[in-house]
Amino acid sequence: MKKIAEIYEGKAKKVYSTENPEYCIVSYKDDATAFNGLKKGTIKGKGVVNNKMSNFLMQKLEKAGIPTHFVEELSERETLVKKVSIIPLEVIVRNVAAGSFSKRFGVAEGTPLKRPTLEFCYKNDELGDPMVNEYHIVACGWATEEDVAEITAYTFKINDFLREFFKGINVELVDFKIEFGKTADGKIILADEISPDTCRFWDAATHEKLDKDRFRRDLGGVEDAYGEMMNRVFKSESK
Repeated sequence: MKKIAEIYEGKAKKVYSTENPEYCIVSYKDDATAFNGLKKGTIKGKGVVNNKMSNFLMQKLEKAGIPTHFVEELSERETLVKKVSIIPLEVIVRNVAAGSFSKRFGVAEGTPLKRPTLEFCYKNDELGDPMVNEYHIVACGWATEEDVAEITAYTFKINDFLREFFKGINVELVDFKIEFGKTADGKIILADEISPDTCRFWDAATHEKLDKDRFRRDLGGVEDAYGEMMNRVFKSESK
């Protein structure tokens, strides 16, 4: 299926229309941003890693009963996906204290949480993606109570599956951000991506960071970390 016109460009991806109005093509870039776009750079090969890893994991999640936007991987950087209207919420799961959670609540980074936490943020760069709760979401019309309940159930199921999967490749899933969209018939499905851009991955033994925190915190070895995650994910198939 061919690209017709660019309909959206975000920090990490471009989205194109196709001859079929039910599908779009997502193209992954090497551009990197952090802190709501205040820090910018390039991570060589990031688009390939994020595209291929997201597609791999979404196919796994489909088999586990989670509907996703994935249709077909077209190339190393491009994927055919179902067209959705993105629900303007970032859905964040935390299994271990890190990043902004540690700063906000004074919990030392690396502290295992007694249970996974779920956070919602309103997707709005100008406002800094503020954290919101179910009351804000429903009151502002971003989603219904039923939508929130469905998203919550899917999200915890995704967390359970991903934690177990990454445990099998000696990676601790510290936290992650996902997004959901609605198809033309109103079905809620997982969209966006699952990658080192949107997840915190730590080596289970050494706690070495294998994600975008290496870029955020100027730790170096960013490309190597992304490559290591892709190698581990795809080697899981040969086990």
